[in-house]
Amino acid sequence: MTEQLRLMAVHAHPDDESSKGAATMARYVEQGVDVLVATCTGGERGSVLNPKLQGDPYIEANIHEVRRKEMDEARAILGVKQAWLGFVDSGLPEGDPLPPLPEGCFALQDVKEAAEPLVRLIREFKPQVITTYDENGGYPHPDHIMTHKITMLAFDAAGDPDAYPEAGEPWQPLKLYYNHGFPMGRIRALHQYLTERGQDSPYGEWIAGWEKSGRKEREITTRVRCDDWFETRDRALIAHATQIDPDGPWFRVPLEVQREVWPTEDYELARTLIDVDLPEDDLFAGLRTPTLAAEAVDARD
Repeated sequence: MTEQLRLMAVHAHPDDESSKGAATMARYVEQGVDVLVATCTGGERGSVLNPKLQGDPYIEANIHEVRRKEMDEARAILGVKQAWLGFVDSGLPEGDPLPPLPEGCFALQDVKEAAEPLVRLIREFKPQVITTYDENGGYPHPDHIMTHKITMLAFDAAGDPDAYPEAGEPWQPLKLYYNHGFPMGRIRALHQYLTERGQDSPYGEWIAGWEKSGRKEREITTRVRCDDWFETRDRALIAHATQIDPDGPWFRVPLEVQREVWPTEDYELARTLIDVDLPEDDLFAGLRTPTLAAEAVDARD
């Protein structure tokens, strides 16, 4: 353990890092934290969701290259480092019944084998904190669920000298969080704020669908205030031009409203190897001083 704080965010596709926890990362970068995004796939099978770019023959023929360039731009805006794990996008199956996933795609890989490049990256970067998705993937995209599986395995295996012995010297991360980019508390609060003022809300159908599904809300243990970086988050998201329509619903709620109503990005502490006091307002709570860091190393050993 050194005094340098390091955060790794594990995501399924390019653009996920800008829609889930981006303002948090930008805040930590400005504070001197070393931040690395691990992107599992190239997003090759992602549909072009921006209507202004749909049907563009160059994009359709070069989607892998285009999405890499978009990732480079978003990375630079956020100030983070970024690494590709090299898996092939599984796509989002649609229909009833669902079609089979494409042969060789990320979601069909053996979990233990697929975790190896992430274990290697963890041992190289040495993060104290990792963020990823919950067991449902945040939403049930097969690549998001697979990202959860390999991250959970890698969190434990990275510190085990008997696991993946060819993947570098062991390093044990100390905290792992699920990022919750769209908790229903936030959605309801924004919806209420807008409707009480007679303004249009983009969240009515979202709330109705959630209530119809009967899904339970996840526990929020950690709220990181990062409203000063919401604009940076949005610029990074817009950099993923094939995926994001700048005139679409992502940007219908003014930033000043978002800052007033819900100025945090929210997380669920899923694993910790150090003592914590919940709720938290910092992903590095318990790791900010050399003394606490040393105690964490002792606990790990």
